[in-house]
Order: sequence, then C-alpha cells, then structure tokens
Amino acid sequence: MLPENLAYALTQVVHNFGATAVLGGAIFVLWPVSRLEYGRTFGWLILGAWGAQIASGGLFGLTSLYFYGETPDLSGIAMIALAVKVAAATSGFLLAAAYLLRGQNWGRMTVMRAFKSLAVLAAIALTAAAFLRWFS
Repeated sequence: MLPENLAYALTQVVHNFGATAVLGGAIFVLWPVSRLEYGRTFGWLILGAWGAQIASGGLFGLTSLYFYGETPDLSGIAMIALAVKVAAATSGFLLAAAYLLRGQNWGRMTVMRAFKSLAVLAAIALTAAAFLRWFS
C-alpha cells in the first residue's frame, strides 16, 4: 500500500463524516418536527464538523504537496467549485459559532432560520464537492 493512498483515504474518511454531520445535524434539528431543545448540542456538532471539513480539505492539498511536490492541477470549473465549497464551509463555521455565542438571545424563528441556513450551506458544499471531484 502506498502511503499517499492511505493518507488520502484517511483524510477522505474525516471529510465524509464531516459532511454527514453538517447536513445531518442541521436536518435533525429541523425535521420532521423542530427539535430546538437540541440546538446547542447539535450546534457544537455542526461547528466541529465544519472545522473538520475545513481542516481535511486543506489536508488534501497538503498531502499532494508533500507526496508530489505540488497541489492538484484543477480545471476552471474545479477552481470555482473549490471557491464555492470554501465559502460555504467558512460561512457555515461562522454561523454555527455565532449561534453558539449569541443564539440563546435569538427568537425561535431566528434559530430556525439559522439551522435552515446551515442545512443549505451544507447542501451547497456537498454539491460543489461533486463538481470539484469530477472536474479535477
């Protein structure tokens, strides 16, 4: 087994579980009925998962740099997808952090909008990931 394949695979595991948690956590709080009483618990899960997404995303590039001496050669579409994914991840991380810092002062509808936004940002990041993968 080549060490770079193991590094990529382990990074992908973290990335996949992060993606599952950012979308699944937000959806759990919202659907099929709102469970806002779990908001803070899932807010922490989502914040950590966005952090894992950001860290593992960067680790993909660092792994390529370490093993091949360069970052991946991305097409124009892949670069746009990467920018969208980074923007969604950064926004999701910041929104989850804002909710954890200030959410106890927000009304029910504002909290619902925050979790809906977190779900949308997760869906955007997952969609961009597909374009990034197939146009790389």
